Amino acid sequence: MPITKAVEFNMLPKSLSIADAFQLAKDCGFEQIECPTTPDEAKADEMLAASKKSGLRIHSVMNQAHWSSPLSSPDPAVVEKSLEGMRTSLNNAKLWGSDTVLLVPAVVNPEVSYAQAWERSQRQIRKLIPIAQESKIVIGIEEVWNKFLLSPLEFASYIDSFESPYVKAYFDVGNVAINGYPQDWIRVLGKRIVKLHIKDFKFERNVASWVSLKEGQIDWHAVYASLQAIGYRGTATVELPGGDGDYLKEVNRRFEQILNGE
Repeated sequence: MPITKAVEFNMLPKSLSIADAFQLAKDCGFEQIECPTTPDEAKADEMLAASKKSGLRIHSVMNQAHWSSPLSSPDPAVVEKSLEGMRTSLNNAKLWGSDTVLLVPAVVNPEVSYAQAWERSQRQIRKLIPIAQESKIVIGIEEVWNKFLLSPLEFASYIDSFESPYVKAYFDVGNVAINGYPQDWIRVLGKRIVKLHIKDFKFERNVASWVSLKEGQIDWHAVYASLQAIGYRGTATVELPGGDGDYLKEVNRRFEQILNGE
């Protein structure tokens, strides 16, 4: 299978120790894991030990500060908090041997216009590129429901404007399904895509909901064809509600079907 299967650490049972959670993920068939920003050094070391013991590589860090403290904020203190969160995430990635940090770049709201979100987030991300470059860690920009980067052409333009191999797209298949077709976005973004998030989505009677894999309205065969067309060979991380071992094994089974084009 050319695409590697990963799971979100936060999907694993909270009742388990970090070591046991990693082992469960491995036992359920996942090959890698994505972990959240971990400022506590002892806990970060514990995650590294669990990764080594289970053989489950931490491929990416899910940055945490970008929603509550966005880079697009007009408040310098909020922006600094966001930058500090990214610096912590990049340090985690270096410790764990990860090659990507996921970043939500900006949030558009009544106080922050689209143009301001674009300009401010780009200015701040440029400050982070030298750190990323030194550690050889890619900043993966994710499109989310933040009223920003609303088309594949725009997302591609945003990534290209950095002119850096250390800023790429962390493409979330489910997040674009409300107003577009993920298979179309994949072909437009092409080699800009460094990692994938996988979840399914349904929109009925003006109500949006996340559903189990293969139970929504995403055309997974078309997604698979687009990934084949661009020659994607990276990691895909499933991002769903958490559950126990039986649940995770079923998630892995469906995930495998998707990645095999079944």
